[in-house]
Amino acid sequence: MSEFVGKSVVVTGGASGIGAAITRTFHAEGARVTILDLDGHRAAALADELGESAFFGSIDVRDRASVQAAMDAVIAERGGIDILCANAGVSTMQASVDLTDEDWDFNMDVNAKGVFLCNQIVVRHFLAAENKGVIVNTASLAGKVGAPLLAHYSASKFAVLGWTQALARELAPSGIRINAVCPGFVRTGMQEREIVWEGRLRNMTPDEVRQEYVTLTPMGRIEEPEDVAVVVRFLASDGARFMTGQGINVTGGVRMD
Repeated sequence: MSEFVGKSVVVTGGASGIGAAITRTFHAEGARVTILDLDGHRAAALADELGESAFFGSIDVRDRASVQAAMDAVIAERGGIDILCANAGVSTMQASVDLTDEDWDFNMDVNAKGVFLCNQIVVRHFLAAENKGVIVNTASLAGKVGAPLLAHYSASKFAVLGWTQALARELAPSGIRINAVCPGFVRTGMQEREIVWEGRLRNMTPDEVRQEYVTLTPMGRIEEPEDVAVVVRFLASDGARFMTGQGINVTGGVRMD
């Protein structure tokens, strides 16, 4: 029997892309998954697909009141939270000298502040419940090495890794583990938008951009959301019981340190 049977697992940004793959992976393991997403209709559709054991809700990870209300609803429905996958994220693309304040704030508010708020509120629940819970944050390859045309996105994901390390050190004595995954070039709706943007900025076609991603990946293919989800599952498992504060590359070899 899977160790996740009956566990309360919350996935933010859980209705599409990497988040949906994480949601499906834990659901297949018998977990009681909760899909939290800004797009409540999409979250509801995935919950309906998965069946009665799935719960869903709307969340704006930029807003403390929204995050608190969403997590309170999960705790009331599930009796608690055992695992948080703080996955919600966004991107925009522009040359650094042309970035607007809105570009910067949007990426920072969702990717960095969103992880901070979700982590802090769930950690408070863990501590109050004396629950040795687990958190897995979604960072990025761009949180390990600065990405041209994504400087603001890179900055937000570097912040996720710094936060993950610091929080892990603080909470290790309480038995609470916090790690992060760093995906590479993942086939998602976000990537479909990015290859169009990058193509325009670099005078390339979207297909040429995608092929460059494949060329940069030693394992020779575009990463799939499920490639990330299985690593998230491992980090949440007892097999990773002595791992905390890590930013695990899931990049097909693009980054090896």
